[in-house]
Amino acid sequence: MTVSIVLFTADLRLHDHPPLRAAHEAAQVIPLFVRDRGVTGAGFAAPNRLAFLADCLRDLDAGLRRRGGRLVIRSGDVVEEVCRVATETDADEVHMAADVSGYAHRREQRLRRALEAEGRRLHVHETVISAVPPGAVAPASSDHFAVFTPYFRHWTGVRLREPVPAPRAVRVLDGIGSERLPDRGGLSGLSEGLATGGEEAGRARMTSWLRTGIASYEDRHDDLAGDATSRFSPHLHFGTLSPVELVHRARKAGGPGAEAFVRQLAWRDFHRQVLAARPAAATADYRTKHDRWRSEESAREDIEAWRNGRTGFPVVDAAMRQLRYEGWMHNRGRLLTASFLAKTLYVDWRVGARHFLELLVDGDVANNQLNWQWMAGTGTDSRPNRVLNPVTQAKRYDPDGAYVRRWVPELAGLAAPSVHEPWKLRGLDRAAIDDYPDPVVGLSDGLARFKRARGLD
Repeated sequence: MTVSIVLFTADLRLHDHPPLRAAHEAAQVIPLFVRDRGVTGAGFAAPNRLAFLADCLRDLDAGLRRRGGRLVIRSGDVVEEVCRVATETDADEVHMAADVSGYAHRREQRLRRALEAEGRRLHVHETVISAVPPGAVAPASSDHFAVFTPYFRHWTGVRLREPVPAPRAVRVLDGIGSERLPDRGGLSGLSEGLATGGEEAGRARMTSWLRTGIASYEDRHDDLAGDATSRFSPHLHFGTLSPVELVHRARKAGGPGAEAFVRQLAWRDFHRQVLAARPAAATADYRTKHDRWRSEESAREDIEAWRNGRTGFPVVDAAMRQLRYEGWMHNRGRLLTASFLAKTLYVDWRVGARHFLELLVDGDVANNQLNWQWMAGTGTDSRPNRVLNPVTQAKRYDPDGAYVRRWVPELAGLAAPSVHEPWKLRGLDRAAIDDYPDPVVGLSDGLARFKRARGLD
């Protein structure tokens, strides 16, 4: 019987896993995960994601053991470790999921060359991490869509493959050496409210939310205090949930809420096809505005106030404190905080993107970097100079101030609208919250600075 390696990367699940299914049909399987030293060396191994990853790996191993198998863990260079395992087990082929970053592409190319030099084959499977793979739809004049609306129109016309069930049994070759499973217990610097990772937790959340949350998603997904989003993003980032399965199940549920949710999954694929076509967009402007951002040194106090939730704008501070506590932030909060840093404070979007990646458990290069560029006006936004007013946004999406009071306890005694504009209080009312700072900038001053910088005044 032949032997096949399944290289798990950002697809840490057993349900709807085409590489595992393909390998399992014809061979004994080596389920392998390599703790990639390249990821660590690039500074991408943030504590929150390492903890969630540890949960995912332990859960994946448990799922394999229930099916008669186990997960093999190695550390080092992915190409070297895969080839080493292939040699140890005389494996004929390796199956893995396609990914979109420049790093992932280079890793795949290196692995293919190394395996072919040894007479082995690499099979890369699409639609494992994306519902619709990059390049599946593209305009006649380009290799990718630069605007979401026409992309979404074509995306909806793609016939998705059917999800594949988890295998009932996994035949794993005996005698393969493996490192111990990681554990989040030994990690420091974790967000106090960090969620639990793993396919079991992800599928439980999926089942519950599709039953009770999706119907109201269209009306409530921007409600900051309502917390009515799916919170699937960490599970999509680590692949404990399948985007293909989510689209199928949402469409089966039907209704405006399901349609709005599927649109968000399409946004995820949209960003992935942009990054696949333009990998430099992870660090460089997709569409430059020739910004001369304030230097990190000159803006140091403003940046620190933003990072610590001390800008004096309650909804911005609430979102930043949620990020620090949970390692996650409501999507509306992400838009608000990004607009505030990049446009109101006129600080380089890369400063904010870097901070988000230090804390976000769902810190994904495609979504994080390209959403930051969208808000900075250097990305795919068709209105690159829009500026979100944090007071207007707060009154619209947190009208009674519940979200602010939850995350900014200094303001817990204030009712709306004062909770959104505490700097307007006078006398004893202002003295009662004297531990909450005044705004770091006047909104009109920030807007004027941005317009001058962009040549809009």
